[in-house]
Amino acid sequence: METYETNGVCSSNIVFEVKDDILHSVQFTSGCDGNLEGISRLVEGMKVMDVIKKLKGIECQGTTSCPDQLAKALEEYLQDKEK
Repeated sequence: METYETNGVCSSNIVFEVKDDILHSVQFTSGCDGNLEGISRLVEGMKVMDVIKKLKGIECQGTTSCPDQLAKALEEYLQDKEK
């Protein structure tokens, strides 16, 4: 399981798992429960790059959002994986 500390959103962190480039078990801490549960269910089983493409750049109350933070978390995960 990976943990990403969010920035600029209501949710404080995102926990997720990636197996064979497929996203699993996405959980947001705090934030808008219904929306974040919906996002978690929708991205379950998707390829990491597909999730990034769909969610990156979505804005909410500023220049980011919880979906955008998930995309950033996954980008960071991919960068760390390449090291």
